[in-house]
Amino acid sequence: MLSQLKQKLTPKSKATFDSPKDNSNTTNKANSQTKVSTNNTEGASFTPTPFNPPFWLTNPHLQTILPKFFAPKAPSYRREIIRDSLDESDVAYDFYDAHPVDSSQSQGQLEQTPLIVLFHGMEGSSDSHYARALAHQIHAQGWHFVVAHFRSCGGIPASGRVFYNAGDTAEVHHMLQTLSQKYKNIYAVGVSLGGNALAKYMGEYAAEVCCKGAVAISSPVDMSSAAMSMQSFLGQRIYTPYLLNPIIKKALKNEISDEEVETIKKVDRISDFDHIFTAPRHGYRSNNDYYRRASALPYLVDVVKPLLLISAMDDPFIGFTATKEDVSESVTLIDTDHGGHIGYLRYLADQKKFDINWIPETVVSYFKFIGIASQIE
Repeated sequence: MLSQLKQKLTPKSKATFDSPKDNSNTTNKANSQTKVSTNNTEGASFTPTPFNPPFWLTNPHLQTILPKFFAPKAPSYRREIIRDSLDESDVAYDFYDAHPVDSSQSQGQLEQTPLIVLFHGMEGSSDSHYARALAHQIHAQGWHFVVAHFRSCGGIPASGRVFYNAGDTAEVHHMLQTLSQKYKNIYAVGVSLGGNALAKYMGEYAAEVCCKGAVAISSPVDMSSAAMSMQSFLGQRIYTPYLLNPIIKKALKNEISDEEVETIKKVDRISDFDHIFTAPRHGYRSNNDYYRRASALPYLVDVVKPLLLISAMDDPFIGFTATKEDVSESVTLIDTDHGGHIGYLRYLADQKKFDINWIPETVVSYFKFIGIASQIE
């Protein structure tokens, strides 16, 4: 596989200088840049390990498609079923405990060990490659981990008319509030659609958020431009069927009219599905109204608690990304030249293996930077 990958054509890099050395490889490095931006001029700034893949691994589509083949096995999750914010559907919370929670609690006391909550992407779950990689990395730190599934995901069908959407901050708040009844120190991670929902939540709820800090990865914070990106040739031919077909099957099993069934069966673009199904089911007038109101970008200037946004400039999904002028001083932006969509696949030359741990390592480093270690008792 290695020899085949090296033969792939790679896009031009936007970087103008080499990033500092990291431990991902020692030869054939791409001329890549990892840019960190923040409006906070007080104190030290977060400095991640640069993402600098070898030149033959910089193609954004390789970065997007290959990581699932190099993910670790899923851990043995402990599942809890909890009602959603509307009390319509059951949703799954898959925990990977650092230790049995009940044994560490006295009556009436909250669990002190940090809990990292993951909000997955479109049609994602605790079995997604990024969830598995993050679960193991978090567990290695001695922290608790949980994937909070959106309605209809994780193998549990939605019972009501409402599914999930990228702007449902009420559901995010409900999930975090529910967890805060047992855990004191909560931190959140959102990926893709879940990243937009989490980033929007951080700005919309501001000081009232139920987490001490958050990281959003590969997040389409401007959903209109993201929808346009998905209408490119490769987006339409490769990524759309992969994302759209599962949710169409779910929709067809829900309570819908014969007219809706026929219309949905003809859909071949995510934007069309959003117009026909997602928007009206979730209180939006149209797909355009949905994209405008659900996008996190307008809310980022109101973020109060620490938020890290990680975006690859070659991501084929996410469209426009946030700039320093769009965000508050509580937001840190990491823009990498390469990484694709939830990719960040490295090749460890010294170990002669592929690795998808750049995201989990960066998440852990950021949470430590904002003070998570000091809260472990």
